[in-house]
Amino acid sequence: MPRSAPAPHPYRPRRATVTALLLAAALTAPTLPYASAGDRPSPRAGATDTSDQELRRALADLVAAPGGPPGAIAVLTRDGVRQVYRAGTAEVGTARPPRPHDHMRIASVAKAFSGAVALSLVDRGALRLGDTLGQRLPHLPKAWHAVTLRQLLQHTSGLPDYSKTEGFQTIVRADPRHRFDSRRLLEFAAGQGLAFTPGTRYAYSNSDNIAVALMAEQATGRRYEDLLKELVYRPLDLRDTSLPSGFRLPRPFLHGYATAPGEAPEDVSEAVSASGAWASGGIVSTPADLGAFFGGYAGPALLSPKTRHAQTRFVPGDSQPAGPGTNAAGLGLFRYTTRCGTVLGHTGNTPGYTQFAAATGDGRRTVTVSVTSQVPLDPALLARLRAAEERFVCALLKDGDGGHGSDGGYGDETV
Repeated sequence: MPRSAPAPHPYRPRRATVTALLLAAALTAPTLPYASAGDRPSPRAGATDTSDQELRRALADLVAAPGGPPGAIAVLTRDGVRQVYRAGTAEVGTARPPRPHDHMRIASVAKAFSGAVALSLVDRGALRLGDTLGQRLPHLPKAWHAVTLRQLLQHTSGLPDYSKTEGFQTIVRADPRHRFDSRRLLEFAAGQGLAFTPGTRYAYSNSDNIAVALMAEQATGRRYEDLLKELVYRPLDLRDTSLPSGFRLPRPFLHGYATAPGEAPEDVSEAVSASGAWASGGIVSTPADLGAFFGGYAGPALLSPKTRHAQTRFVPGDSQPAGPGTNAAGLGLFRYTTRCGTVLGHTGNTPGYTQFAAATGDGRRTVTVSVTSQVPLDPALLARLRAAEERFVCALLKDGDGGHGSDGGYGDETV
């Protein structure tokens, strides 16, 4: 693993409290009824060709926008051929461009990794999608016991979000680099009941994926970090992906910034401990590794056809932040239906970083878009980013099959 270099301690941002930044990363999507996601537009409906020049301009305009990220990189891979687009710098004050093997915080894209672990264990018979918290983790509040693994993976559990509790926020406010006991994060929300009857609503919650990781540990008797290595990193040959517990990043890395119009960017790359996010958002990876991961996870390489069928039954619900086009939630995976077709992936945001990564259903085409600021803090900038992401999806699907790949498309859940 690349070496992590020390950074000064303690750290205090000069602008917008770390708590506010973290709350933006944990924004909850509107609670939506659990119903049909509706009909998909036909593949490539309204599709347009997207030139290299337009793609470069989309990233350059994002970086140049007021309060925009200092750096941006997008990587398209089609049948093993990689195209890299970038704008700005990997570190303010230098001319170093963002690169595919630079490390970065992937934020809530880490939830797809916990999905990969859990669904791999379902394939091996160690877990079932119908397993409940009461069966696997009986020490958790009794009010939560009926929640199933399936509901956790699809954010239809109703679990209260630990990262929104006053107790958690107070600790982060006092010490952004506080090292939490990641396996006790759910204790912050233990005094709360469920927000709704499990399986009846969609509501994005960081607690869901903490519970998923704990269920995986209970089922195997092994640490979640080791399960990631065995079930995800090694099979997909991810050599630059890790789950740290501290605030340091492996070198080299894309520096992440707090930005605001008219103000100099503030480096927040190592502002916050990853232990407070753990399986819900603590993973560090690279654009190259993210593409390889989604090629396997959204494609056929990692999971059995039966498990993939369960994974790709969708309900209405935006990822956080919302990705391109119309979003719908599967199991540890989102469907993004754009004007050019459909891809499967995940988004994420955390202080200094915003991520989008996806693939076609056959795993042969992947796209990652990574920028070095927390874009959702500015709704106008997020709209610009989503438009850029859709341009890259259209470029990915050009001359393709609309994103459905060889597995014939994806279904919607109904009640």
